[in-house]
Amino acid sequence: MKMHAYRSHTCADLNKADAGADVRLSGWVHRVRDHGGVLFIDLRDHYGMTQLICDGDSPAFKALETVRAEWVIRVDGAVKPRDEGLVNPKIPTGEIEVYVREVEVLGASDELPLPVFGEQDYPEETRLTYRFLDLRREGLHNNMMLRSNVVRSLRNRMWDQGFTEFQTPIITASSPEGARDFLVPSRLHPGKFYALPQAPQQFKQLIMVAGFDRYFQIAPCFRDEDPRADRSPTDFYQLDLEMSFVTQEDVFGAIEPVIQGIFEEFGGGKTVYPDWERISFADSALWYGSDKPDLRNPIKMQVVSEHFRDSGFAIFAKLLENEGTEVRAIPAPTGGSRKFCDRMNAFAQAQGLPGMGYILWRKAEDGTMEAAGPLAKNIGPERTEAVRVQLGLGVGDAAFFLGGKPEQFEAVAGRARNEIGRELGLTEENCFKFAWIVDFPLYEKDDEGKIDFSHNPFSMPQGGLEALQGDPLKVLGYQYDLTCNGYELISGAIRNHKPEIMFKAFELAGYPASEVEKRFGGMVKAFKYGAPPHGGCAAGIDRIVMLLADEQNIREVIMFPMNQRAEDLMMGAPSEPLNEQLRELRLRVVPKD
Repeated sequence: MKMHAYRSHTCADLNKADAGADVRLSGWVHRVRDHGGVLFIDLRDHYGMTQLICDGDSPAFKALETVRAEWVIRVDGAVKPRDEGLVNPKIPTGEIEVYVREVEVLGASDELPLPVFGEQDYPEETRLTYRFLDLRREGLHNNMMLRSNVVRSLRNRMWDQGFTEFQTPIITASSPEGARDFLVPSRLHPGKFYALPQAPQQFKQLIMVAGFDRYFQIAPCFRDEDPRADRSPTDFYQLDLEMSFVTQEDVFGAIEPVIQGIFEEFGGGKTVYPDWERISFADSALWYGSDKPDLRNPIKMQVVSEHFRDSGFAIFAKLLENEGTEVRAIPAPTGGSRKFCDRMNAFAQAQGLPGMGYILWRKAEDGTMEAAGPLAKNIGPERTEAVRVQLGLGVGDAAFFLGGKPEQFEAVAGRARNEIGRELGLTEENCFKFAWIVDFPLYEKDDEGKIDFSHNPFSMPQGGLEALQGDPLKVLGYQYDLTCNGYELISGAIRNHKPEIMFKAFELAGYPASEVEKRFGGMVKAFKYGAPPHGGCAAGIDRIVMLLADEQNIREVIMFPMNQRAEDLMMGAPSEPLNEQLRELRLRVVPKD
């Protein structure tokens, strides 16, 4: 039988049943071990690892002595069962080894800039410059396979739910999605620019107007953003979907089994809680100091202003005389030690606050419970007891307090809550807890006091046109986010499909009708020709895989990511254009000051 040019089997195929067979394998030299006249080589390919053995009796021995780590070789040899004591149960091929009779070097390797064997930490600059080597490492290789399998499963689950996959344009018009566009100059229309889509938002809505009912797409999205650990600075992929004739509940009902199923399938045995809470944006901010709460941590913050109003604690009493201020408590069950309280106070100071007041409850010498800490002394036993009862705390517990305008301390309070949960071991490990955050405000004030959209500008206001007649800051939208373990995974809305409501909504955010017509002419025109009520959402695939892979940084689940400065160190992007390219596009680069 004629042997294939490179392999009869992969490096994961062979087992005891193949003993005695002549085989051909190709792959990378993972590791070489020279046992004085006997060579052991781990040969690796995409599928797995096979141990090769060669001694001085083999015609291949001399050539095999010269190979080094990451050389690509082809070997011919015979499958031999390993001795009982040398079986490696950790790999599928662990019962056999291949005795090499012939070897051919297919691709030699220079000395490696980073090791592929093992998972040791290496500078990110080196890892990204040599990403093709980094991807040979087992952890990253597994992450990329996980990502691929998650995308395949998402596709299958969406088809099973009655959705149809369509592709939308990559070169389109600029649109305010809340981030900066990447602009693409037009050669045929000098001085004009296309944009890469921040999301397929308008197109998926137009697909609904065109009469297709349940759309989805694994969509690339492009945003010129500042990078974070859980966000790429240039592009990302999302599971994008839209449905016609639906309420918010219908969207939840369609996507929940898809996400729940993905986490059960790929969650590595972690508990995936099936009961997804619904929490209003206002409650989420109050209880958790965030619109993407980590519910594995059971701590809920509470407003305790009344216990401090006109009290002996002058700082809070004076604060509460101002409108819009309040005092919030972060309960800390089991946190009732002076050492822990001082540590959390230092944490708050490191976050830029003067500190956090605290009360701790402990056992007195006479066996009763006593409250300690500067706050307890200042507000007296009656108020302290009222605080304890409200928070449901007891001996060995503590509470921390922050005061002022909520928008000034909310984020720090949220971080302190997370820190307290972690430090005290209250945050549950090895599980995924989901929650829908609903009832988002449609508008917010920017730093200059101007009213602007807080979320998605195409969302339907709760209450329709009537809701837009009063105070814009009180208008809630049919907008929702899905959060999991402190990350936002999904964002979506029921869309504003009526032109008159759309014009009014944009007018309140400072966009005159002429501007709306100019920027969203296609959509406004479409809505004048019979638009169905519709809504949908988008799930961040990179972030979902990051959670499933238990990684802290999104770059660990993206095949070829950018660095923190939005540079591709491997391909050398961004790069300076050639003069001919600029001339053709009629562009001139203004030198940096």
